[in-house]
Amino acid sequence: MSGPYLSDSYVEETRFGLWFLRSYTWQYWVLRVAIEDLRGLFDAPPPGEAVLLDAGCGQGKSFLHLQRVFQPTRIIGVDADPHSLEQSASEAARLGLDVELIGSDCASLPLPDASVDLLFCHQTFHHLVEQEQALAEFYRVLKPGGYLLFAESTEAYIDTWVIRWLFRHPMHVQKSAAQYLDMLRGQGFEFGAGNVSYPYLWWSRSSDFGLLELLKLRKPKPFGQREETLVNVVARKPLAGSAS
Repeated sequence: MSGPYLSDSYVEETRFGLWFLRSYTWQYWVLRVAIEDLRGLFDAPPPGEAVLLDAGCGQGKSFLHLQRVFQPTRIIGVDADPHSLEQSASEAARLGLDVELIGSDCASLPLPDASVDLLFCHQTFHHLVEQEQALAEFYRVLKPGGYLLFAESTEAYIDTWVIRWLFRHPMHVQKSAAQYLDMLRGQGFEFGAGNVSYPYLWWSRSSDFGLLELLKLRKPKPFGQREETLVNVVARKPLAGSAS
C-alpha cells in the first residue's frame, strides 16, 4: 500500500457514509447490481487477463464481485482516504486476493500511460471536485481499446434532502445523466446507446425509496418520463489511429 492521501480535490465522506460503505446493503444491492449491469453493457467480451483499476475502491467491497465477473489477473485499488485503504487491505486479505493498493486522488494517478485494461469507477465521480482532470487521467492510464466502467448517481439523486443530510458531496460539480455522457464523449471515449443504462433502483428514489410502488400505491415512471437518478456506461478508449 503506497502513495499520498487526502487532497483538496476529494470530498471526504461522513461517518454514516463510511459505515454504509461496508454494509451488506451496499455490497449486495448496490455494488453487485452495478457490476452485473455493467457486464451486460459490453458489445464484445471484456479483455482477458486484464489489469483492472478500481478508482475509488473505498473499503474493498467491490473486489469480490469484480474478480467473479471479470476475472482480472491484476487488481489495483486507488482511494484518497487512508482509513478506507486499510479496510480494503483487510478485505483483500480476507478474500485471498492480491490487490495492489495506492493512496491517491483520481485527478493525479501514479500509474503509467496505457497500463490498464478495465477501469471501474463506481459512485466515486460525484465525490471529485476536479472531475475533468480525473477523467483525463482515466483516459491516460487506459490502454487503447480499454474500457471505462462508469456508474454514477446523478444530481437528481445527490441533491435531495436525505442524501444531503446523510452524506457529503461537492454540490457545485453534480451533473445530470446527459451531462455525464457529454463529459465522457468530450474526453474522447466511445459508446453507443446499447452501452448505456439508466437503472431505476429502489434505493435511488430518495423521496420514499420505492415504498409506494412496492405497496402498489403508485406505478413507476417509465424511461423518458422521469429524471434519471443513475447512469451506467461502458465506454471504450479508441484504438490507436482510430477516430475518436
